[in-house]
Amino acid sequence: MGLKEVLEVSKPRIIVLLVITAVTSMYAASILIAHKPLDNVVLFHLIVAGALSSAGSSALNHFYDRDIDPLMKRTSTRPIPSGRMAARSVLVYGLAVSCISVVYAWFTLNPVSTFFIALGIFFYVIIYTVWLKRNNWSNIVIGGFAGSCASMAGWAAATGSMDILGALVGMLVFVWTPSHFWCLAMKIRDDYAEAKVPMLPVLIGMQKTSKYILLNTAILLPYSIALVAFGLGYVYLGVALVSGGLMLVYHYKLTKTPTSDFAWKAYKVTAPYLTIIFVGIALDAAFHFPVIK
Repeated sequence: MGLKEVLEVSKPRIIVLLVITAVTSMYAASILIAHKPLDNVVLFHLIVAGALSSAGSSALNHFYDRDIDPLMKRTSTRPIPSGRMAARSVLVYGLAVSCISVVYAWFTLNPVSTFFIALGIFFYVIIYTVWLKRNNWSNIVIGGFAGSCASMAGWAAATGSMDILGALVGMLVFVWTPSHFWCLAMKIRDDYAEAKVPMLPVLIGMQKTSKYILLNTAILLPYSIALVAFGLGYVYLGVALVSGGLMLVYHYKLTKTPTSDFAWKAYKVTAPYLTIIFVGIALDAAFHFPVIK
């Protein structure tokens, strides 16, 4: 077991994505709600606690999925199925880092932010990985709330509470997740079928899944735009229209070509959306021109 394996079970790309949502949410809440400059000390603690919670959750996901990972090409070379890490080591690492993240947050952040960090771990590990992933097609829909918790933790780190705008911003992750993940599920449908994981393309086929993706994106776009009614401005509105509109175009095309190859193209368009929209929220706070005054 080396650093490479530890990083692999920690899923660094997910860590980066969730830390970006947390940091941009904290910055926006500092400017728009708390009306004060960003507290760099609190920001540092948020990054550490958020990164640790994401790493620990991901490791526990690796541990729990150790029986189905060898059945899927995408996951067969992960540290546990490839024999590069012992399952027990991954379990101990995941539990330790998850617990440390919550304890660290408790002593360095406020109770509301700590609550959302703990809730994110619970949702990803227990609700998604253990309960829903292998039992119900809604697995990724409901499990997507784990990502929302990162944004809400960041928002609460700046404000000490959770207001309507903070909750709505956080739920952007929840609403985006099905469009994003179902595209990936279409790409690796055969893998999920082999592992008997009830992802939507396995249950209802590629054509119907593409329509559900389009429907979800058709909900995401107006939802994202509606946030201007709660205080976001023209900078955010422009970003939401362009990024959401591009997703909608590709997901419409996916319904016409519901193949694994085009699903992969749509996935690549969908993947950057979260970073773009949250950076847009931060930029909107920095250069704020409210739509509704």
